[in-house]
Amino acid sequence: MRPLFVMIKCELGQAYKVAEAMVDEIAETSEVHSISGQYDLLVKFYLEEGIDIGHFVCDRVQKVGGIKDTFTMQAFKVFTGD
Repeated sequence: MRPLFVMIKCELGQAYKVAEAMVDEIAETSEVHSISGQYDLLVKFYLEEGIDIGHFVCDRVQKVGGIKDTFTMQAFKVFTGD
């Protein structure tokens, strides 16, 4: 499983609806965080190997109603304290 982070800018007043849709409609959603700044939400997805990130974002994420813009970041390695 590959982690993928997508920052989402929502239409005004739509952040909660978009967050709920991410959790309810996209099975690959791991976490949705409300954030401050240029974007409204930070969403963490886990994708199976072989899934095309571009198609996933364009065909699944960006088609959720209320989304104005996205910024995608692919993660390579996670560091944790033991």
